[in-house]
Amino acid sequence: MQLRDSRQPWKDGMAKNITFIVTKDCQLACKYCYLVGKNSKEQMSFEIAKQAIDYILSHEEDFKEESVVWDFIGGEPFLEIDLIDKICDYLKIEMFRRDHHWFDSYRFSFSTNGINYHTDKVQQFIEKNKEHLSIGITIDGTREKHDLNRIYKKNEDGKERGSYDDVVRNIPMWLKQFPHVGTKVTISSEDIPYIKESVLHLFSLGIHEVNINCVFEDVWKNGDDKLFENQLLELADAIIDNELYKENVCSFYSELIGKPLDPKRDNQNWCGAGMMLSVDAAGNFYPCTRFASYSLRNKKPIIIGNVYRGIDKNLLRPFLTLDRITQSPQKCLDCEVASGCAWCQGENYDAAKTNTIYERSTAICLMHKARVRANNYYWNKLYRKLELEGEREEFEKNKKEVKQEIC
Repeated sequence: MQLRDSRQPWKDGMAKNITFIVTKDCQLACKYCYLVGKNSKEQMSFEIAKQAIDYILSHEEDFKEESVVWDFIGGEPFLEIDLIDKICDYLKIEMFRRDHHWFDSYRFSFSTNGINYHTDKVQQFIEKNKEHLSIGITIDGTREKHDLNRIYKKNEDGKERGSYDDVVRNIPMWLKQFPHVGTKVTISSEDIPYIKESVLHLFSLGIHEVNINCVFEDVWKNGDDKLFENQLLELADAIIDNELYKENVCSFYSELIGKPLDPKRDNQNWCGAGMMLSVDAAGNFYPCTRFASYSLRNKKPIIIGNVYRGIDKNLLRPFLTLDRITQSPQKCLDCEVASGCAWCQGENYDAAKTNTIYERSTAICLMHKARVRANNYYWNKLYRKLELEGEREEFEKNKKEVKQEIC
């Protein structure tokens, strides 16, 4: 039996993640986008990027991780492909010139809407850097699901136009270049009825790993959790009955979620805020992109330094002390299905009653519990099927082999 497992992050997620907000512009106006302050005025200059790189590479004592992910976001990062190409060339030259320990262990990472993926400049960049690239194209599922939220900015006639056709045409090229890549799907209240068909549609396009999650914002309506659970149950039946689990992965189903957590052993922060670093067009440093002004609805940005003066470690220190206990309400600590329940540090801050970063938002509580119920159904049904067919032992053996291969 063949088996596909989800890919672990490059270097098991232990690399330093440094993000350049190269633009706040985007062709799209996605309805669920947390970037509420997108605009066409704030583009990073090469000089600001160069100063950020010079600061980071000259302070190895503060950046001791063995590997690094240089992440480029927007808006839509490929709108600034000329700038990105110049930044990446400078990074490679400087890491080599300085004999920096990251020169042999780095990645350039992108999450793109996929609209400009086929253009000559983007393809030339990919060809030049392919061995060190990680590129994710966001496609939400069926045309109906994708175009529900991922729409172009309104033109003069005010009509909405979906982006599905302009994205899906680039999927074959993307998969040919990066055959093991997955996509990220976002679910909001209006999307729930389309979950099952959308995941199956993405599998049919050849995208074998679908990473999918609910938005962390408080957008959920009464009854959404029940609708959500029903969609996941129907999807579970489709995946198992058609044996799609052999070649495909959907992140909604995991054997690691839905269990109690031991506070003595499982007290780490979910999010990497503070361990990451982001820089914007003005040269400001942030503990995560979600603390930049264009990501916040209610609060002021949290800046921890800039390219001129460096990082203020006193401003960074509170983020390094974050853990599960210090920010979770008691109901979360006592929850019997706590494992796998995620949070976003920036959303915690933005939704908090005060300016604290130590107040965990629980807007997805019911959605997580619904996911756990469907997840239990999925694994119980799958293992019953495998036992009846005498394939469980082989399934378990293949799982171990896949995990060893990934590691």
